[in-house]
Amino acid sequence: MAAGAAEAAAAVVEVGSAQQFEELLRLRARSLLVVHFWAPWAPQCAQMNDVMAELAKEQPQVSFVKLEAEAVPEVSEKYEISSVPTFLFFKNSQKIDRLDGAHAPELTKKVQRHASSGSFPPSGNEHPKEDLSLRLKKLTHAAPCMLFMKGTPQEPRCGFSKQMVEILNKHNIQFSSFDIFSDEEVRQGLKTYSNWPTYPQLYVSGELIGGLDIIKELEASDELDTICPKAPKLEESVEYETFDILEDEEVRQGLKTYSNWPTYPQLYVKGELVGGLDIVKELRDNGELLPVLKGEN
Repeated sequence: MAAGAAEAAAAVVEVGSAQQFEELLRLRARSLLVVHFWAPWAPQCAQMNDVMAELAKEQPQVSFVKLEAEAVPEVSEKYEISSVPTFLFFKNSQKIDRLDGAHAPELTKKVQRHASSGSFPPSGNEHPKEDLSLRLKKLTHAAPCMLFMKGTPQEPRCGFSKQMVEILNKHNIQFSSFDIFSDEEVRQGLKTYSNWPTYPQLYVSGELIGGLDIIKELEASDELDTICPKAPKLEESVEYETFDILEDEEVRQGLKTYSNWPTYPQLYVKGELVGGLDIVKELRDNGELLPVLKGEN
């Protein structure tokens, strides 16, 4: 048992400098290289190190590497590592995929898929690029106002994305979002498509408006409200009635059983319970509240 553990540990290489990392990329160019950007203070990183050690046993043809993100900042900055754990996948010294977060099943799937997929396709193949351009065009036109960000409006994963969401919400701007961490192809491709190297990126009617600095400038000059579509105000769009449960104790207690919902307030649309305050806030943040209130969902 101890010998097996030692063998697994030896199968995962630890890198301590940018020079060592670049050398490893060259030496392991012909195989799949999986790099775990980790931090000793994050317990989820320790868990994923154990997962990687097990994968190293199962996939001896794959090279597994640990790199402490904060100890080698030049590499972390080059590959835009903003959180740990993050996994990068390399073939032919080129980055081909990325996984953010402690998702053991997804890591296993990606390792298996890339290990069996052969060499990374040569850059001369233009068809995937054409397909990606078409996909990016559809994504940027997916809503009148589209925000490409790190994370989601509810859980931004970088300070710039968080500030962007706060500005849009403050101005009551209706927008949809795309988490670039969920798709590495989109994340890298959009930089070329838009000729804009950083995130977040805001699009209106499929046209790039800019990043956080541009949006701050537009806000300061009072132009933001004229460029971005406003979310309709609920009081102007939805008719509703209220009932004061403090006026009728029988209704107050009976509705809890009737709806199987123990607290107030409770919101109903067409006689169906939508939920309480937390549910309504989630629907609002996801842009789904107005359709629900109108009975469209």
